[in-house]
Amino acid sequence: MIRAATPADVPAIAALYGREVLGGTATFELEPPSLAEMTARYDAVQAKGLPWLVAEIDGAFAGYAYASPFRPRPAYRYGVEGSIYVEESARGHGVGKALLTALVAESQRLGLRHVIGAISDSATSEASIALHERLGFRRVGAYRQVGWKFDRWLDVNLMQLDLAPDGGPPTTPGLDLG
Repeated sequence: MIRAATPADVPAIAALYGREVLGGTATFELEPPSLAEMTARYDAVQAKGLPWLVAEIDGAFAGYAYASPFRPRPAYRYGVEGSIYVEESARGHGVGKALLTALVAESQRLGLRHVIGAISDSATSEASIALHERLGFRRVGAYRQVGWKFDRWLDVNLMQLDLAPDGGPPTTPGLDLG
């Protein structure tokens, strides 16, 4: 089940993200953010009217996804970057696909133009890239050896989904990035 996240979900979100910070390379943070910091991040996404979603399997927290502004400059107001984290025990059960599908649908509903994925070298990066490609994202580039974590250089693969591929003018004002 995919649903909108609530403040009550932030401890589970922070715990999952903290484990990834300490043991994985899907994020380039080196220290897990505090619960207060994760709450502030959740609040910032909510303040922009962007989706923050939670996945559950049999009522148990299985992962989360959210959209954040792609870049802070006004001309970028039609694009978001999607972030997805799935509990290790829930991987391989369609949770990532369900979260990404819902995130894309919410971005379309908001009248946005692009969803960007930035997928770093990790144990799950190939599966994540394949999932994005199955949902219509295309590879648009890579940052090579841009992150240093766990005594090695890491790449970030960039993927983009065009929600309005005709290239017509926007039909909404886009995100308020002020």
